[in-house]
Amino acid sequence: MDPEYFNSYVMSWGTLGTVRPFPGLNPEKDALAVQTALEKKDVVSLVSILTNRNCAQRQMVDKAYRGIGQKDLETGLKKVLSGDLLSLMLALMMTPYEHEAHRLRQAMEGLGTNEETLLEILCTRSAPQLKETNTAYSEIYKKDLEKDLKGETSGDFAKLIVALLHKDNVVGVIQRDIEALSASLDTKKTDPAVWINILTSRDAEHLQKVLMRLEMERGEPLDKTLEKRFSGDFRMGLKTLVQCIQSPHMFLAQRLVSMKTALVHGVMVSRCEEDLLCVRAAFLKLTGTSLYTALQKNFKGEHLQALLAICRSED
Repeated sequence: MDPEYFNSYVMSWGTLGTVRPFPGLNPEKDALAVQTALEKKDVVSLVSILTNRNCAQRQMVDKAYRGIGQKDLETGLKKVLSGDLLSLMLALMMTPYEHEAHRLRQAMEGLGTNEETLLEILCTRSAPQLKETNTAYSEIYKKDLEKDLKGETSGDFAKLIVALLHKDNVVGVIQRDIEALSASLDTKKTDPAVWINILTSRDAEHLQKVLMRLEMERGEPLDKTLEKRFSGDFRMGLKTLVQCIQSPHMFLAQRLVSMKTALVHGVMVSRCEEDLLCVRAAFLKLTGTSLYTALQKNFKGEHLQALLAICRSED
C-alpha cells in the first residue's frame, strides 16, 4: 500500500470505499499538473492524479483547471485519451448522481433496453439517492426519468420499475407482511401488486427479516418460489430486487463476473467511495479469485492501471 493511500485510509477509517480523500489536497497544483500531463500526453500522470482523488476533490481540480485554461477538464481529456480509458476517466469526473443518471440513460439508449443495469441502480439505491439521481437526469437530459422508464418497459415490470424509482420507507409489521406475501402465493394467480407494494415501501432491515421468515415458512429458497409463480421481465425484476435486499454486495459481485467493460466501469466507479471493499470481499467469496486479479486477466495497458487504482489492492 502506497504511503499517500495509507494516510488517506487513516483519515477515512470509517468508509468501506477504496478511493479516499487525498490528504493535503492543492487543487491549483493538481490543475497545473493535469495541464502539463495533457500537453505532454502523459497518460500515466493523468491516471495517477484522477484515481487518487475522491469525487469532491476531482470537482475542485476541475474548477481550478477551468480557471487556468478557460476550458473544463472533460474537454482536455477528450483530446488526449480515447476508448475505454477515456470512458472511465469521464465517469470519474461526474458527480455520483450525474454518473447514475448517465448509466440509466445509457441503459435506455440504442436498440434494446439494458434491464439489468436499470434494476441494479433502482434496487441498490435508497429513496433519497434516487431522488437526487432523478433530479440530475432531468437537468442533464431535459427529460423525465419516469416517463423514459415507462417508455422502455411494460406491464407489471413497468409498475415495479416505477415503484422502485419512487420507493418509500413506510413502517410495516413483519408478521403482517409475511402473511400478505404468503397468502398471495397460495392463490391460483399470484398478485404482483402485493409484492411490489411491500418490497418497495419498507426498509432493508425489515425486508430481510420478512424474506428470511417467509423462506422458512414456505420451506424453499425464495428464488425458487418466484421462479415458479412469476414469469418474464417481472420475474427477473422481482428476483433481482429480492437478491439486492438479501445481499446487495453479492449481487454486485455477480454482475462483475462477466467483466464487461461498461458494467465494470459502472459498478466500480459508483461504489468506489462507498462500499467497494464489500463488493471485493463478495467477489472473492463467489469466484475464489480477487477482483484485482480478475481485472489483470481481462484488461490491459493504462486502462488496466486505472481500474487497479480504483480497486486499490489484492484481497
